Amino acid sequence: MRSKKMEGTSAPCLRRDPYEVLCVSRDSSDQEIKTAYRKLALKYHPDKNANNPEASELFKEVAYSYSILSDPEKRRQYDTAGFEAVEDSMDMEIDLSNLGTVNTMFAALFSKLGVPIKTTISANVLEEALNGTVTVRPLPIGTSVSGKVDKQCAHFFGVTINDEQAECGIVVRVTSTAQSKFKLLYFEHDINGGYGLALQEDSEKTGKVTSAGMYFLHFQVYRMDSTVNALAIAKDPESAFFKRLEGLQPCEVSELKAGTHIFAVYGDNFFKTATYTIEALCAKSYEDTTEKLKDIESQILRKRNELRQFETEYRKALARFQEVTNRYTQEKQSVDELLKQRDSIHATFTVTRPPSGISNLSNGSSSKVPVETESPTEDGNSDGKDKSGKKKWFNLNLMGSDKKLG
Repeated sequence: MRSKKMEGTSAPCLRRDPYEVLCVSRDSSDQEIKTAYRKLALKYHPDKNANNPEASELFKEVAYSYSILSDPEKRRQYDTAGFEAVEDSMDMEIDLSNLGTVNTMFAALFSKLGVPIKTTISANVLEEALNGTVTVRPLPIGTSVSGKVDKQCAHFFGVTINDEQAECGIVVRVTSTAQSKFKLLYFEHDINGGYGLALQEDSEKTGKVTSAGMYFLHFQVYRMDSTVNALAIAKDPESAFFKRLEGLQPCEVSELKAGTHIFAVYGDNFFKTATYTIEALCAKSYEDTTEKLKDIESQILRKRNELRQFETEYRKALARFQEVTNRYTQEKQSVDELLKQRDSIHATFTVTRPPSGISNLSNGSSSKVPVETESPTEDGNSDGKDKSGKKKWFNLNLMGSDKKLG
């Protein structure tokens, strides 16, 4: 499950220190960074600054900075080695409200073709949640609710759990048999009485449905983010296999306390409404499934580490293979040329010379080969003898016929 990567994270050309951009110190807590981001993201969000290009650039810078500092691993990498350590793994997101009809159509087409495209969440949704003016519908544990949500809008649900359910673990999942695009959002209670976005999960196509889930099971759970390293994979398709498990993103929230928790389904289709079914479950009824998930998560993490090592071995073997393949081609050409030269030398051991229109004799003299030609007859036909024979035969018959007639 995905941790806090909220808005468009394309890297600005002129990069400032992320701590400076968010106006926080290097020893700031996660909560302080989150609060600073929410304030600046709403201030510069494209929805609220449609005619202000400068605000749009500031929004991208804020989002880019937050995408680094909100991820513990990327924050550690940046603190150690700067932007170079994190820039290759940054996500790319777009704001649908600023695309326009034509660009939205292109984005929808690319999405249909399987190109991973991330989108931002509408500023109106975030602001209404932060102000606490959204309508929250109850979603009791063990039940499901189906509905349709307009694009760039959200339906909010309150999941209330007791101590026992919190101890066992909670799962919230959303599915769409219509294969709609949506986001599953989780909000924390803000000190001002509203709800601040803490987690988001983009829907993924699995079989004939799209789905997203959040798993609060008291152990580290991961989700597969298909857009991670998408640019690097596009440049080197062969690396797609090795980078596939790099998309595993840890969720920073692994458990919930007793109380009411706010979730939302956000319509992320490019044009139409999103059809969905959301359900909340207690893991107590799924103990075997929970253990299987815990085991498979561990296996996948081990496999990711193994693949990192194997990639190094594979690259070396591939380079060696390419080297010997080039050597093979060169050696084959060399052998073919040597044999060709050898055959040519063999062919020079002969007393005859190849004809060239004039016959070369062994004494070096030459003469033209006489060619007999037949002179044409009076009718222009060269076959004079045959014609003469036919005439004689024909005349004999005529003479015989004349005698009988006489």
